Amino acid sequence: MTEATTTQKKTPVSKAKSQELTAKSSDSILYAVFATGGKQYRVAVGDLVKIEKLTDTHKEGDKLIFDKVLLVDDGSTEATIGTPFIKGAEVNATLNKIARYKTIDVIKYKQKSRYFKKYGHRQPYFEIKIDSIK
Repeated sequence: MTEATTTQKKTPVSKAKSQELTAKSSDSILYAVFATGGKQYRVAVGDLVKIEKLTDTHKEGDKLIFDKVLLVDDGSTEATIGTPFIKGAEVNATLNKIARYKTIDVIKYKQKSRYFKKYGHRQPYFEIKIDSIK
């Protein structure tokens, strides 16, 4: 019986603490959700994000502007949600690095028929740093 009473006492306290922590952490942070490369990213100012490689010719240090912003929230007022995008909203970023992920080995094999194919793939990506959200 003592175990049941201790778990009942601990549960409300841990829920209250977790709610306080989430309320404190989300109050003052401005974040946005934008779409690029067929994916959606939730970012705040100062974040480093790895996105899909863009088709245009870019080099490290370039300034990028993402105008397909789906949501903007500052934590104090209600979130602005686009239908599908928010007009006039944009996420400004700087291109930090152009690189590729580690090699993924792809192997095709069929037993007893001497069929074996192996090749690797390295997916390219851009690492960007979020400068501002407007």
